Amino acid sequence: MNIQWLAAFVAFAFATAGTPGPNNLILAGIAANAGVRRAVPAIFGVSLGFSVMIAAAGLGLAGLFRQFPQLATGLKWLGSAWLLYLAFRIATSAPATTSDAPGRIPGFWQMAAFQWVNPKGWSMVLAMMGVYAGHNVDYDTDVLLMAALFAGIGTITATAWALLGSLARRWLNMRQMRWFNRIMALLLALSVTLVWL
Repeated sequence: MNIQWLAAFVAFAFATAGTPGPNNLILAGIAANAGVRRAVPAIFGVSLGFSVMIAAAGLGLAGLFRQFPQLATGLKWLGSAWLLYLAFRIATSAPATTSDAPGRIPGFWQMAAFQWVNPKGWSMVLAMMGVYAGHNVDYDTDVLLMAALFAGIGTITATAWALLGSLARRWLNMRQMRWFNRIMALLLALSVTLVWL
Protein backbone atom coordinates (compact mmCIF):
# COMPACT_ATOMS: atom_id res chain seq x y z
CA MET A 1 0.00 0.00 0.00
CA ASN A 2 1.21 3.48 -0.88
CA ILE A 3 1.79 5.39 2.40
CA GLN A 4 1.39 8.78 0.71
CA TRP A 5 -2.01 7.72 -0.66
CA LEU A 6 -3.04 6.46 2.77
CA ALA A 7 -1.91 9.66 4.53
CA ALA A 8 -3.70 11.84 1.97
CA PHE A 9 -6.92 9.84 2.19
CA VAL A 10 -6.93 9.73 6.00
CA ALA A 11 -6.47 13.54 6.08
CA PHE A 12 -9.33 13.91 3.56
CA ALA A 13 -11.55 11.58 5.61
CA PHE A 14 -10.95 13.41 8.90
CA ALA A 15 -11.47 16.81 7.26
CA THR A 16 -14.72 15.87 5.52
CA ALA A 17 -16.20 13.65 8.25
CA GLY A 18 -15.24 16.03 11.06
CA THR A 19 -16.59 19.29 9.67
CA PRO A 20 -20.11 20.52 10.45
CA GLY A 21 -22.67 18.84 8.24
CA PRO A 22 -26.06 17.19 8.53
CA ASN A 23 -24.80 13.99 10.22
CA ASN A 24 -22.69 15.77 12.82
CA LEU A 25 -25.32 18.37 13.63
CA ILE A 26 -27.99 15.69 14.07
CA LEU A 27 -25.69 13.62 16.30
CA ALA A 28 -24.77 16.64 18.43
CA GLY A 29 -28.47 17.43 18.75
CA ILE A 30 -29.35 13.87 19.79
CA ALA A 31 -26.63 13.82 22.46
CA ALA A 32 -27.49 17.32 23.66
CA ASN A 33 -31.13 16.40 24.10
CA ALA A 34 -30.94 12.79 25.26
CA GLY A 35 -27.32 11.98 26.13
CA VAL A 36 -24.44 10.22 24.38
CA ARG A 37 -25.75 6.75 25.21
CA ARG A 38 -28.92 7.43 23.21
CA ALA A 39 -26.78 8.70 20.31
CA VAL A 40 -24.66 5.53 20.00
CA PRO A 41 -27.02 3.66 17.60
CA ALA A 42 -27.19 6.77 15.39
CA ILE A 43 -23.38 7.09 15.42
CA PHE A 44 -23.01 3.53 14.14
CA GLY A 45 -25.84 4.08 11.65
CA VAL A 46 -23.95 7.02 10.16
CA SER A 47 -20.62 5.18 10.04
CA LEU A 48 -21.91 1.92 8.58
CA GLY A 49 -24.47 3.55 6.28
CA PHE A 50 -21.88 5.90 4.82
CA SER A 51 -19.32 3.12 4.36
CA VAL A 52 -21.87 0.95 2.53
CA MET A 53 -22.72 3.95 0.35
CA ILE A 54 -19.02 4.44 -0.50
CA ALA A 55 -18.69 0.79 -1.52
CA ALA A 56 -21.93 0.81 -3.53
CA ALA A 57 -21.14 4.08 -5.28
CA GLY A 58 -17.58 3.08 -6.05
CA LEU A 59 -18.50 -0.35 -7.32
CA GLY A 60 -21.37 0.69 -9.56
CA LEU A 61 -23.72 3.52 -8.64
CA ALA A 62 -21.36 6.29 -9.79
CA GLY A 63 -21.64 4.96 -13.35
CA LEU A 64 -25.43 4.95 -13.06
CA PHE A 65 -25.40 8.60 -11.94
CA ARG A 66 -23.14 9.55 -14.87
CA GLN A 67 -25.51 7.80 -17.27
CA PHE A 68 -28.65 9.29 -15.68
CA PRO A 69 -27.72 12.68 -14.13
CA GLN A 70 -31.38 13.41 -13.37
CA LEU A 71 -31.22 10.58 -10.82
CA ALA A 72 -28.48 12.41 -8.92
CA THR A 73 -30.41 15.68 -9.15
CA GLY A 74 -33.57 14.01 -7.83
CA LEU A 75 -31.61 12.55 -4.94
CA LYS A 76 -30.20 15.99 -4.16
CA TRP A 77 -33.72 17.51 -4.06
CA LEU A 78 -35.06 14.67 -1.92
CA GLY A 79 -32.14 14.93 0.50
CA SER A 80 -32.48 18.70 0.75
CA ALA A 81 -36.21 18.48 1.48
CA TRP A 82 -35.59 15.85 4.18
CA LEU A 83 -32.89 17.99 5.81
CA LEU A 84 -35.16 21.04 5.88
CA TYR A 85 -37.89 18.91 7.44
CA LEU A 86 -35.42 17.68 10.08
CA ALA A 87 -34.31 21.27 10.75
CA PHE A 88 -37.95 22.26 11.31
CA ARG A 89 -38.50 19.30 13.68
CA ILE A 90 -35.36 20.15 15.65
CA ALA A 91 -36.24 23.85 15.89
CA THR A 92 -39.78 23.22 17.12
CA SER A 93 -39.18 20.29 19.46
CA ALA A 94 -38.73 20.42 23.19
CA PRO A 95 -35.54 18.87 24.52
CA ALA A 96 -35.91 15.11 24.85
CA THR A 97 -35.51 13.35 28.15
CA THR A 98 -33.96 9.97 28.82
CA SER A 99 -37.46 8.58 29.37
CA ASP A 100 -38.73 9.66 25.93
CA ALA A 101 -39.71 6.91 23.53
CA PRO A 102 -36.75 5.61 21.49
CA GLY A 103 -38.74 6.08 18.27
CA ARG A 104 -38.62 9.83 18.73
CA ILE A 105 -34.83 9.90 18.42
CA PRO A 106 -33.23 8.80 15.13
CA GLY A 107 -31.59 5.41 15.60
CA PHE A 108 -29.30 3.09 13.68
CA TRP A 109 -31.55 2.31 10.70
CA GLN A 110 -32.85 5.88 10.28
CA MET A 111 -29.33 7.33 10.19
CA ALA A 112 -27.99 4.52 7.96
CA ALA A 113 -30.82 5.14 5.48
CA PHE A 114 -30.36 8.90 5.75
CA GLN A 115 -26.88 8.59 4.21
CA TRP A 116 -28.48 7.79 0.85
CA VAL A 117 -30.27 11.16 0.72
CA ASN A 118 -27.58 13.26 2.44
CA PRO A 119 -26.36 15.79 -0.16
CA LYS A 120 -23.04 16.41 1.64
CA GLY A 121 -22.44 12.66 1.76
CA TRP A 122 -22.97 12.23 -1.98
CA SER A 123 -20.68 15.18 -2.72
CA MET A 124 -17.98 13.57 -0.58
CA VAL A 125 -18.38 10.14 -2.16
CA LEU A 126 -18.27 11.39 -5.74
CA ALA A 127 -15.23 13.56 -4.97
CA MET A 128 -13.34 10.71 -3.31
CA MET A 129 -14.05 8.35 -6.23
CA GLY A 130 -12.56 10.85 -8.65
CA VAL A 131 -9.52 11.69 -6.56
CA TYR A 132 -8.60 8.53 -4.59
CA ALA A 133 -10.01 5.43 -6.32
CA GLY A 134 -7.64 3.54 -8.59
CA HIS A 135 -4.48 5.40 -7.55
CA ASN A 136 -3.20 2.98 -4.90
CA VAL A 137 -3.70 -0.76 -5.48
CA ASP A 138 -6.53 -1.17 -8.00
CA TYR A 139 -9.89 0.54 -8.31
CA ASP A 140 -12.08 -2.02 -6.49
CA THR A 141 -9.56 -2.60 -3.69
CA ASP A 142 -9.18 1.16 -3.20
CA VAL A 143 -12.97 1.58 -2.97
CA LEU A 144 -13.29 -1.16 -0.32
CA LEU A 145 -10.30 0.21 1.59
CA MET A 146 -11.81 3.72 1.56
CA ALA A 147 -15.12 2.31 2.86
CA ALA A 148 -13.33 0.51 5.70
CA LEU A 149 -11.22 3.54 6.62
CA PHE A 150 -14.28 5.78 6.62
CA ALA A 151 -16.10 3.37 8.95
CA GLY A 152 -13.39 3.89 11.58
CA ILE A 153 -12.75 7.58 10.99
CA GLY A 154 -16.47 8.33 10.76
CA THR A 155 -17.08 6.63 14.10
CA ILE A 156 -14.34 8.74 15.72
CA THR A 157 -15.60 12.06 14.34
CA ALA A 158 -19.28 11.24 14.95
CA THR A 159 -18.49 10.34 18.56
CA ALA A 160 -16.62 13.63 18.98
CA TRP A 161 -19.69 15.55 17.79
CA ALA A 162 -21.96 13.57 20.11
CA LEU A 163 -19.63 14.36 23.03
CA LEU A 164 -19.76 18.04 22.06
CA GLY A 165 -23.57 17.86 22.16
CA SER A 166 -23.41 16.10 25.51
CA LEU A 167 -21.32 18.95 26.94
CA ALA A 168 -24.03 21.38 25.85
CA ARG A 169 -26.59 19.20 27.69
CA ARG A 170 -24.64 19.56 30.95
CA TRP A 171 -24.14 23.31 30.68
CA LEU A 172 -27.53 24.48 29.41
CA ASN A 173 -30.86 24.73 31.20
CA MET A 174 -34.19 23.83 29.51
CA ARG A 175 -34.71 27.30 28.01
CA GLN A 176 -31.14 27.43 26.74
CA MET A 177 -31.55 23.92 25.26
CA ARG A 178 -34.47 25.19 23.19
CA TRP A 179 -32.16 27.87 21.79
CA PHE A 180 -29.43 25.27 21.24
CA ASN A 181 -31.96 23.23 19.22
CA ARG A 182 -32.90 26.28 17.17
CA ILE A 183 -29.25 27.08 16.43
CA MET A 184 -28.60 23.45 15.42
CA ALA A 185 -31.68 23.60 13.17
CA LEU A 186 -30.48 26.82 11.58
CA LEU A 187 -27.03 25.34 10.93
CA LEU A 188 -28.65 22.25 9.41
CA ALA A 189 -30.77 24.41 7.11
CA LEU A 190 -27.68 26.44 6.15
CA SER A 191 -25.83 23.23 5.28
CA VAL A 192 -28.56 22.56 2.69
CA THR A 193 -28.03 26.02 1.22
CA LEU A 194 -24.30 25.43 0.93
CA VAL A 195 -24.85 22.23 -1.05
CA TRP A 196 -26.76 24.19 -3.70
CA LEU A 197 -24.32 27.11 -3.98
